Amino acid sequence: MHRARADLDGMKVAAEDFLGAILDSAAQPIWAVDSAGLIRFANPAAVDALGYDHADELIGRGSHETIHYEHPNGTPFPARDCPMLLPRVTGETVTSELDWFFRRDGSMFPVSYVSVPFTLPEGRGAVVAFTDIEERLRAERALREHDAVLASREASLRRIATLVAGGAGSPEVFAAIAREVARVLDVAMVLIWRYEPDRPASVAGAWGDRPHPFRAGSRWEADEHTVAALLPEPGRPKRIEDFGAIGGAIADALCEAGIRSGAGTAIVVDGELWGTMGAGVAEGEPLGAGLEDRLAEFTELLATAISMAHARTDVQRLADEQAALRRVATLVARESPPADVFRAVTEEVGRLLQVEDMKLVRYEPDATATVLASWGQDDAPTAAGTNWSLAGDSVTALVHRTGRPSRVDDYADVAGPLAQYLHSVGVRSAVATPVMVGRQLWGALIASSRKPEPLPPGTESQIAEFTELVAAAIANIQARTDLAASRTRLVAATDAERRRVVRDLHDGAQRWLVHTIITLKLAKRADEEKIPPLLTEALDHAQHAIDELRDLAHGIMPAVLTQGGLRAGVNSLASRMPVPITIDVTASRLPAPIEAAAYFVVAEALTNVAKHAHACRAEVTARIEDGTVQIRVCDDGVGGARLDGSGLIGLTDRLTALDGELHVYSPAHGGTVVAAAIPVPDR
Repeated sequence: MHRARADLDGMKVAAEDFLGAILDSAAQPIWAVDSAGLIRFANPAAVDALGYDHADELIGRGSHETIHYEHPNGTPFPARDCPMLLPRVTGETVTSELDWFFRRDGSMFPVSYVSVPFTLPEGRGAVVAFTDIEERLRAERALREHDAVLASREASLRRIATLVAGGAGSPEVFAAIAREVARVLDVAMVLIWRYEPDRPASVAGAWGDRPHPFRAGSRWEADEHTVAALLPEPGRPKRIEDFGAIGGAIADALCEAGIRSGAGTAIVVDGELWGTMGAGVAEGEPLGAGLEDRLAEFTELLATAISMAHARTDVQRLADEQAALRRVATLVARESPPADVFRAVTEEVGRLLQVEDMKLVRYEPDATATVLASWGQDDAPTAAGTNWSLAGDSVTALVHRTGRPSRVDDYADVAGPLAQYLHSVGVRSAVATPVMVGRQLWGALIASSRKPEPLPPGTESQIAEFTELVAAAIANIQARTDLAASRTRLVAATDAERRRVVRDLHDGAQRWLVHTIITLKLAKRADEEKIPPLLTEALDHAQHAIDELRDLAHGIMPAVLTQGGLRAGVNSLASRMPVPITIDVTASRLPAPIEAAAYFVVAEALTNVAKHAHACRAEVTARIEDGTVQIRVCDDGVGGARLDGSGLIGLTDRLTALDGELHVYSPAHGGTVVAAAIPVPDR
């Protein structure tokens, strides 16, 4: 009983040491206080962020008096009001997006933090995790200053720039600009055209002193001749003396509106052709000399205003994107339930991209995808919880096949049941980005649009930043699950091994020792002539007990390993194998835990060769490469070994505790390779 309690206490200490090691390696600054508010733990990140050299300089000091003793204005901050320490009293988690801590040198810096209560034997304490947000606040200040510069530049762009600043891009603003240009140039009509990717132009804004068909937003198809005649190239203003001589829908409409001549100039925004501005003169009026040059002055102002409006939009988009990323990252950092994280991701990305539908799917082993979260216009066949076939060329299927971001610009011509269904409900285009957990494809984040135009370039990169957070959340969940399962298996394995040792002692050595004692007692009472045979019998019993104890000790840790190292241990294992073993062990003596782990990898692999592989030969190699001991056991057997067997799972747990890895390659009828890698610390 005492030994079992000691073992459990030892396991508890080991677990606490393991958790301490995790916190020590965390990049997030973390410290813990006891029920009296004294600092009892500070990880290296916290020590460094607070300007100390060692954790010992913080341990035992009052948390509030050391870190949080004043308001930013210099007035004292009473400890009883410190929100950071409230969880000790209330038992509730406290968060703050903006507070101030003090470094060792007395300098103050802005932080966001979360303070979580936890129970200690002497009372309730608190764990505080914080982030230095000085760089973030500096970036936000820079963003505000940048916006101020943009606003100042906009103010100097005369009347046209002022109009654009009041609502750039809207038909009303472009109509007001057209009216302003027409008034200054004294012309009958001004049209602002926006070029489309497929070359036809749409009317961004129009003004005329007479009825005309150039409604804002209307698209006008034009053949190459009409385009060449009416739409000027960048840097080359165009002067048209007679629209009637050109022909085509645009020229005919101008003539019907009484516009016979005019001029046009390209609008170039950030080096790219954005559109054109054209001015028309009423029939019978002269086309003034230099009209195209004066029109060019306005297109330059308009291009500058549009560029600034784009920049302002980009800055706002970036700010919105960063805010959305922070909100999702906070959920991940707080280890929120997966469903909450997934819902938040789809909503944040959907609102950011202004699409009608966002989905997060997980790929299944049967070549299907399950919808885990959905935001936007949910149809029953694509709602959360539904399962999709990956047949065809939907973006979901493309990502599954390639592992790369994919897009579909028009579902009208895409094959597959999912693609056809999406097209039938009005989905026009979609973009999907893979979610990679570790090196494995886990799922995809998918944006779908029902607008006529495809989703813009760069949508993939916007989504990718969120998929990384999804992957982090999934990895955290898997790590917590794997850790809990590993602890359970270690406890069970320890208990099973303890029971085996007790059983073997009882059934083996103990039985022979009891026989020895009984025989010696008989010898003590026997006649002189009966003593020698009884002593001989007692010696035999004692020898059996010694043999049993030796076998038991060998099963726990072979003497040949502890005395001769890994090479001797592998040679001993190979000598008992029913098939020839080729051995290439160049690793010298290793730290005991690593040497034992390497030995048990080889032992388990060779046991599987003997029992299941039906192999004719096997090979064992062990060498140190780049500070890591590499163990490899190969056989030419039937293959089909699985990593989820109890023996290999136990090895995985043992290696994980040493930061090692275990891999099994075992195709059917292709032999088996068991490979392990264990880092060797510097000695």
